[in-house]
Amino acid sequence: MNNKDYVETIYNEEEKPITDYPSKMIKYLIDKYKIQENSKILELGCGRGEFLNEFHNNKMKAYGVDNSMYGKKMYPHLEIQNVDLLKNSLPYPDNTFDVIYSKSFVEHFYYPEKIFQEAYRVLKTGGKIITLTPEWKYFYKTFYEDFTHRTPFTKISLRDIQLICNFKNIEVESFRQLPFMWNRSKLITTIFEFLSEITRVIMPDIFRQKNVKWIRWSKEVMLLSIATK
Repeated sequence: MNNKDYVETIYNEEEKPITDYPSKMIKYLIDKYKIQENSKILELGCGRGEFLNEFHNNKMKAYGVDNSMYGKKMYPHLEIQNVDLLKNSLPYPDNTFDVIYSKSFVEHFYYPEKIFQEAYRVLKTGGKIITLTPEWKYFYKTFYEDFTHRTPFTKISLRDIQLICNFKNIEVESFRQLPFMWNRSKLITTIFEFLSEITRVIMPDIFRQKNVKWIRWSKEVMLLSIATK
């Protein structure tokens, strides 16, 4: 018996509709890390493809890999290949991409160092790798609600795994997925971070499960990392 497609089942549009969040996120990252137009981008674990599509919309040469082809169904114009990185290498030559991006991906592997090694191989010298993954400090109660999660990360472990895989200029920060907090003055950001932290501590988890965005994203703090080859 074949199992159902994980992405198409868990992230179906009816239960988890696509919003303008991917557009805001990718524009923020492009600005924050000064990614140039026509950069060649690879998204690891592109899932439904909405983040990859936003790179495409921002005039990037966008490529994606996933062991699901649901993203190709959603966005047939995108260059998405079906790759199981548990078993296979990335189907690209060395030194191919300017940027490698992943969100909620590296934590799905028992040996995520293999993913970073492959990313290093296909990244151009001087290229950037941008990684978003749940921060264990904030996710430890709910991390394994996703049965496919394997390896949690902290700021130290996300830094160290990239250091061991030869990346340099590594920066890792806590990242709240609340777009109205981005690109604000330091004072306003500090105020919102304080309010978000209070929310994270005092609000019951049941409101996160109801997908109330302010509560959910106050509780589900990510790690955001940038490094270069």
